[in-house]
Amino acid sequence: MRKLFVILFFSITAYIFSQSAFDGMVYVEGGTFVMGSQLTEPGRYDNEVKHRVMVNSFYIAKYEVTQEEYQDIMGTNPSIFTEGNLPVESVSWYEAIEYCNKLSEREGLIPVYKIDKLRRELNSISEYDNLRWTVTIDPEADGYRLPTEAEWEYAAKGGNKNSSDYLYSGGNDINAVAWYYKNSRNGSHPVGTKSPNSLGIYDMSGNVWEWCWDWYGDYYTSGVLQKNPAGASWGQGRVLRGGSWSNSVRSVRSAVRGYSCPSNRNMGFGFRIARSYPVN
Repeated sequence: MRKLFVILFFSITAYIFSQSAFDGMVYVEGGTFVMGSQLTEPGRYDNEVKHRVMVNSFYIAKYEVTQEEYQDIMGTNPSIFTEGNLPVESVSWYEAIEYCNKLSEREGLIPVYKIDKLRRELNSISEYDNLRWTVTIDPEADGYRLPTEAEWEYAAKGGNKNSSDYLYSGGNDINAVAWYYKNSRNGSHPVGTKSPNSLGIYDMSGNVWEWCWDWYGDYYTSGVLQKNPAGASWGQGRVLRGGSWSNSVRSVRSAVRGYSCPSNRNMGFGFRIARSYPVN
């Protein structure tokens, strides 16, 4: 009887844990979805080839990292727009992963990224990347990280509460869910001021582009279900998703894929954090 009680206790505890979120984060139950866009989607780009992808459960932040949060961890605020609860911007991919590691250390977690600043990693944009750090992942780490491109799109489309028929994250009414060039007044806006998507996640369309872990490359579309894809082994840049305050309706769709040199900073580049589930 005692053994049964222990099993039930841990089963219930695990279930409650999986349904709860860390402070400011949303639990996204894993599943399978169609990544990319339909051939008939208005504004579609050729690199949005649809294919089936499976992702494990994970956590993702409800909001883009704010300037206050970034300043607290990194001791600096690189942003151009600085009034109110705005997302941090003008951050490079390298700075985003450093933020993840430092936040993990602050909270007593194992940093996800192993960063070697002395090794000069070669990539297809080496002539533009003035850092070329070698960055690898510790698969046993329980800290914060950037979402993969697949995780990002899965969350943007509503996870297993799939809303993939929507053009934007949270609906087809762009003014309800996104800050973009027609309504932004040429700048970013406080996080969480538009409507969230079905998972309660804000600003996945517009406001600022969000760095993901992956190197950009063509989707692998062999017809075989892709399980937890993490992008190309190297490429033309690191992936950016979601579009920004300066982009058109076409470029803030959930399926749009952007990329840039990982050392680039731009007043439209920000990020949001994720965390693996289960955590150790």
